[in-house]
Amino acid sequence: MATPDSLSLFTGLGLSEHKARETLKNAALSAQLREAATQAQQTLGSTIDKATGTLLYGLASRLRDTRRLSFLVSYIVNKKIHSELQLSAALEYVRSHPLDPIDSVDFEKECGVGVLVTPEQIEEAVEATINKHRPQLLVERYRFNMGLLMGEARAALRWADGKMIKHEVDMQVLHLLGPKMEADLEKKPKVAKGRLEETDRKTKDVVENGENYKTPGYVTTTHTMDLLKQHLEITGGQVRTRFPPEPNGILHIGHAKAINFNFGYAKANSGICFLRFDDTNPEKEEAKFFTAIYDMVVWLGYTPYKVTYASDYFDQLYAWAIELIRRGQAYVCHQKVEELKGHNPLPSPWRDRPIEESLLLFEAMRKGKFSEGEATLRMKLVMEDGKMDPVAYRVKYTPHHRTGDKWCIYPTYDYTHCLCDSIEHITHSLCTKEFQARRSSYFWLCNALDVYCPVQWEYGRLNLHYAVVSKRKILQLVAAGAVRDWDDPRLFTLTALRRRGFPPEAINNFCARVGVTVAQTTMEPHLLESCVRDVLNDTAPRAMAILEPLQVVITNFPDVKPLDIQVPNFPADETKGFHQVPFASTVFIERTDFKEEPEPGYKRLAWGQPVGLRHTGYVIELQNVVKSPNGCVECLEVTCRRTDAGEKPKAFIHWVSQPLVCEIRLYERLFQHKNPEDPAEVPGGFLSDLNTASLQVVEAALVDCSVALAKPFDKFQFERLGYFSVDPDSHQGQLIFNRTVTLKEDPGKV
Repeated sequence: MATPDSLSLFTGLGLSEHKARETLKNAALSAQLREAATQAQQTLGSTIDKATGTLLYGLASRLRDTRRLSFLVSYIVNKKIHSELQLSAALEYVRSHPLDPIDSVDFEKECGVGVLVTPEQIEEAVEATINKHRPQLLVERYRFNMGLLMGEARAALRWADGKMIKHEVDMQVLHLLGPKMEADLEKKPKVAKGRLEETDRKTKDVVENGENYKTPGYVTTTHTMDLLKQHLEITGGQVRTRFPPEPNGILHIGHAKAINFNFGYAKANSGICFLRFDDTNPEKEEAKFFTAIYDMVVWLGYTPYKVTYASDYFDQLYAWAIELIRRGQAYVCHQKVEELKGHNPLPSPWRDRPIEESLLLFEAMRKGKFSEGEATLRMKLVMEDGKMDPVAYRVKYTPHHRTGDKWCIYPTYDYTHCLCDSIEHITHSLCTKEFQARRSSYFWLCNALDVYCPVQWEYGRLNLHYAVVSKRKILQLVAAGAVRDWDDPRLFTLTALRRRGFPPEAINNFCARVGVTVAQTTMEPHLLESCVRDVLNDTAPRAMAILEPLQVVITNFPDVKPLDIQVPNFPADETKGFHQVPFASTVFIERTDFKEEPEPGYKRLAWGQPVGLRHTGYVIELQNVVKSPNGCVECLEVTCRRTDAGEKPKAFIHWVSQPLVCEIRLYERLFQHKNPEDPAEVPGGFLSDLNTASLQVVEAALVDCSVALAKPFDKFQFERLGYFSVDPDSHQGQLIFNRTVTLKEDPGKV
């Protein structure tokens, strides 16, 4: 049997094709991973499962002593090391024993090999932790830092499965506190505005305004309290948040949660929220993204206190970088990008270079004397995830959209973010969970420069099943012709949801229902659609439309000219007004509302079974079926009577008369599986999971004339069909409607 190539070998470990190709670019990593995978296959003699593949990749990317590779691979393939926690312990053990023969007994003890943590032990540890904090939990409820419970429970059970602990914490907290209430979304009661005069009062407000120095993990210095007091003098105790998107793509449903949390928290506490564009990556930023992001924030109903840009502060950030070097906390490094990749890159040989030398080299970077990738400025710290000395500045010869070619060095997120928060005196730096690994650099950098240090709070991201939201993958969908553009209504970008007809209030309500938790939340799309229906039911006026028309001629129509029918905009509340539609001798009904040979229980039009026409006060009864030569039903001839002139019909159906011809686009899910990006669920990749029936275009639908003056984004409920929104593709004489969502299913409907 031929040996598979490296790409197949790596994807066989569970790596995506993209990640496998990126790995192949790193010769050292790919060689070590190839050796680990080959040894694993020789031992297993079968396909490597994804969990084992993930551990092998982690081993290959982090192991520095290649002599230990076979030893550690054997523990992984034999399932003696089966978690990331154990792997980290194993790597630390071999790192600390570089020359010694491995004592397997000692090694297995240090790595938790064979240790079994039972569900009962997890339950007891979590219960003990919750009981310890029970009084504070009952007071703060879901505002309590749940991460503290997780941390203490994990400390008690080192080798326990983190997901099981998280699940147990969630269950016991829910049992203790009950479901979340609206008040649980608030952090603290608002602090009164105004300049505070007494020192004791100022100190008290430092606690109430974010409790900065009391927050777990917050690093205090001898300057902390003075800086916090100065901060309160500037802000008057006002809550300040910010929404800081990078302008390199369109916002999606996950950003809606971030917008709601940041703007909503500030609003709930009579505070302010900045919209700050993190424009430090000029080669990826486009003007259209700045405009689209601002438009979506406003569309969701929020007005930024001020629109700012990281580039507003480039001069100050550069001055602080020089100060950081002078304090011995940063240095110019010449390691290449590929040398910094992976979990445990080698320490920089330039870490201890003289301060004066780094100052001169940094100035040379500023003056364009280095090529891109030839030099970086790095900070001297180790982050939570083990990343050492993150980059603060890099060389980029790309003109900036706001500063032009003034700069050829640009700051990174790790350097910029906390300092911009400090400049704007942000009180609550709210960010998603993946930025927890940056918290140490956030606190460290502010303290290293002796500037006001806000507090970073992390919360779980919001994701949806049956969706992809990454910029790169949406571009692939567009290139493949699977969607038209960023605003294709089958996507979950905010521009796409707006085009489909989702009201901003519904998206905000959905985010409120999801709530703010530490854990990542992946929701079913139908829960979002439910919020959409709740809003549109009260705001979208009714109209009648026919998707598959069948002509009906009323042979005894009661007048020589059409009747004007008054139809309520909202049948449940006629105080919201009426619109007028014509009712003539020729009407059109849905083809499915007639059957020559109905099955038992069918209640619509059939031989001997009359139906009512909604809103007209008339009942029609079948007299004749007109067919084409090939036997297809072309027209029905019926007679009519007043509804009150006989027995009430079993059903009332919708209809149109003298209608408009419109195009209607019916949307279904774009993907067939819940997790289209999961190789275990969709081995062929997300592009192989497309639903070919995700868009159906009805080119000659009939809609009643009450919608004739509708404008793009106007919304209607087409009776019995669903909620629809006017698409921007509409033009004079040709309306196009997108189906936003279907109606709720009626169990009694046949």
